[in-house]
Amino acid sequence: MITDTIQKIEENIKKTRNIDPKKKTELLGLISNLKKEVVDLSAVDMDNAESIVNFAKVSTHETVRENPDDKLKSLSLEGLNLSVKKFEVSHPALVAAVNSVCNFLANIGI
Repeated sequence: MITDTIQKIEENIKKTRNIDPKKKTELLGLISNLKKEVVDLSAVDMDNAESIVNFAKVSTHETVRENPDDKLKSLSLEGLNLSVKKFEVSHPALVAAVNSVCNFLANIGI
């Protein structure tokens, strides 16, 4: 399920016309890093790994959709950040990957 959801995120990013191609490539790279970290987490904590991926999906959707809703984008990014808070010590690379995605999406400037 996790890899399927991430694949949908990647497809959504690839098909959007709202992001500059260079930024698309950068975002896809960040999602690829996130994928690796979430797959690693899923081996020990599937429920939280799924939460992180689902918040990433919503955050990405709210950023790349044709008419983004800033409030929904903000709420979904907050959820994504909160979903990894408890992993700061045990999975610092995961937290870094999520922070990178959140910062990118928050600053994308569509």
